[in-house]
Amino acid sequence: MRVTFTVNGRTAAVDDVWEGESLLYVLRERVGLPGSKNACEQGECGSCTVYLDGLPVCACLVAAGQAEGREVRTVEDLARGGELDAVQRAFVECGAVQCGFCTPGLLVQAHDLIERTGRPGDAEIREALAGNLCRCTGYEKIIEAVRLAAEWKAAGR
Repeated sequence: MRVTFTVNGRTAAVDDVWEGESLLYVLRERVGLPGSKNACEQGECGSCTVYLDGLPVCACLVAAGQAEGREVRTVEDLARGGELDAVQRAFVECGAVQCGFCTPGLLVQAHDLIERTGRPGDAEIREALAGNLCRCTGYEKIIEAVRLAAEWKAAGR
């Protein structure tokens, strides 16, 4: 089947999609957007988090056909006009990026949290990121990065 959807502001039409193919696979292998990572394929780790119609979802759990006519936004689209988003800059500044495998999902989830709440407290940050697993850090630098990104966004940076 053919699946047509908007991804990062552009129309994508993908042919020969089979019923069991995930949105994650289509994004990575057919559309050429490898930012979202394939780790657990069970929606447990959050590495594949993308926006689907403005809501964060695990792309590994979404059948590609479900994206028909919908809007997908990936981690690649957080940076605009050659400038990193505040969340991306804060992750670098705070040293919240280690191996980088979980980072795309954490970035999308943190971006969503800040967009929804403005300046979340630590408990809100921990709850929002609870579905994103990182095997390299103790999460403190990640939480610090989300706090900093929220401060920068509130200040218009």
